[in-house]
Amino acid sequence: MGMTIEQCRAARALLGWSANTLAEAAKLGIATVKRFEAGQVVQEASVTALQTSLDEAGIEFFEAGEVSRKGGAGVRLKA
Repeated sequence: MGMTIEQCRAARALLGWSANTLAEAAKLGIATVKRFEAGQVVQEASVTALQTSLDEAGIEFFEAGEVSRKGGAGVRLKA
């Protein structure tokens, strides 16, 4: 599953992370995070690095309908 822009923003909010903090954790430039969250094209490897960093920080990702048949894609803190 690929992380959506909304999931990225929500995950950062749950962690209290700035875009810069995420960029540092993913070992990417801040411009990459900003481009991704603005809906611009970034390399798939960069999205994977962002999602992996958020996952390692305690974020769980789920797809639309995965947790609730009526729910959309989302994120939550791991138990």
